[in-house]
Amino acid sequence: MSEKEMRALVSLLEDKSLRPEIETKILELGTDTIGLLEEEWEKTFDPELQSYLEDIIHRLQYLLLKERLQHWRQAESDDLLKGMWIVATYQYPDLSLEKLSQELEQLYYEVWLEHNPEAHPYDQVKFMNSVLFSKLRFRGNTRNFHAPANSMINMVLETRRGNPISLAVVYLLLAQKLGMPVFGVNLPNMFVLTYKDEREQFYINAFNRGLIFSRQDIDNYIAQINLTPRPMFYEPCSHTDIIVRTLRNLTIAFEKLDEHGKAEEVKELLKIMEP
Repeated sequence: MSEKEMRALVSLLEDKSLRPEIETKILELGTDTIGLLEEEWEKTFDPELQSYLEDIIHRLQYLLLKERLQHWRQAESDDLLKGMWIVATYQYPDLSLEKLSQELEQLYYEVWLEHNPEAHPYDQVKFMNSVLFSKLRFRGNTRNFHAPANSMINMVLETRRGNPISLAVVYLLLAQKLGMPVFGVNLPNMFVLTYKDEREQFYINAFNRGLIFSRQDIDNYIAQINLTPRPMFYEPCSHTDIIVRTLRNLTIAFEKLDEHGKAEEVKELLKIMEP
C-alpha cells in the first residue's frame, strides 16, 4: 500500500463506525503507519480521537519492541547497549541508539584519561571508581529505588542515578571498552560485577560506589540468606541474563506503582527472553 493510501486509511479513523475495520487493517500494515498516526494525532483537537490514536500507536510500538527483542536474543546478544536500548524504548519509543552511543563515548573519554592499563587491576578499578562516582557523580537511587527510570539506560545516563544492575551495566560497558575483563554476576537479590582474568578474580559493587570485595564476602552473603552456593553466584553471567534481570526489575517497578497493564506487557517481553 502506498503512503497516500495509508494516509487516507488513517484519516478514516475519525468515523467511529469504521474504526474496527480500519484498525484491523492498520495493525496488519504494522509499524510503517506509526508516523502517519502521529501526524493525525497532531492535527486533531478531539481528545477522544487522540486517546484512541495513542492506544493504536502504543500497540504498534510495542509490537516493534517485541520484534527487536526477539532478534536481539537470537542474533545480537553480544551487544549489551543495544539490548538496554531496546528495553528503554518501552517508555521512550523515539529514543535513539546513536544518541546513547554518543553519550557513552563521552563517558568513555572521561575514564580513558585516568586509565592506566599497566596498573594493578585493583588500581585500575579504583581509577574507574574515582571518575564514575566522584567526578561524574553516578549514584545509587536509594530515595526512589523502584522507579522505572532506574531500569532505563537513557535516564541513568541523564540523571546519573540508577539501581544495582543499571549502574553495573554502565560500569561494565565502560570497563570493557577500556579492555578490562569486567563482567556481570547474577547474585540473588543483588547484582554485582567481577574482574576476572587468568591470574585473579575479585568483585565490584557498582551500587556501593565501586566497593571491591572477595569470594569470601559472597560466601558470607549466600550463607546469610540461607542459600546453597552455586557456580552462577561467582561467575560471569550473559548479556541475556542482564536483560532478563532488567525486565524483572521493571515489572516490579510498575507493580509497585499499580501500573498493572505495563507490568503485564513487560512480563510478555520476559517470555521472549525466557522461551
